[in-house]
Amino acid sequence: MFEVEYEFGEEDLIHFNEIQFMRNEDIQHNIKKNRWVVPGVMGLIGGFYYFYYGDAKSSAYVLVLAALWALLSPKIMMLDLRRQILKNYTNKEKSNMFGTYTLSIDPANPNYLLEKSPSGKNKMAWSDLVRVEYGKRYVYIYIDLTTALVIPVDKVKKGNLEQFAEQAEKMIERFA
Repeated sequence: MFEVEYEFGEEDLIHFNEIQFMRNEDIQHNIKKNRWVVPGVMGLIGGFYYFYYGDAKSSAYVLVLAALWALLSPKIMMLDLRRQILKNYTNKEKSNMFGTYTLSIDPANPNYLLEKSPSGKNKMAWSDLVRVEYGKRYVYIYIDLTTALVIPVDKVKKGNLEQFAEQAEKMIERFA
């Protein structure tokens, strides 16, 4: 029997959502547009101040603001995203989500991935799971294209995560 026990917390939820955010091409396009169009317009305004009025000081202020916008706006958007992620959940949902999880692959019940979490016990059919993905500090078992069980490597309390992930990958492939 393969089993892994780990802690899932707020930073893990935020991390997964940030990854989903960064993979979304529409959102990335909007960030790039916001990052370069607004400073471009501000640059034109700064150029207008310099060439039309001859006001180098005001022009420099506008250009500095444009450069700061281009550099800082993506970071500010990510901070805002983090705040919004946690704001979307009620305290009850958070208490059901954060805590100790135990995932099991039981040879006696080979059709399901067994999960014991703060919200209770769940069974997930291997045929319903999509894939296993490896990150630098996380292993993701995707339930669908946008939802996953996020396993933080450094918070594993019990079990061999590498063996568990390999076995989960084999089970998903077998039942696909």
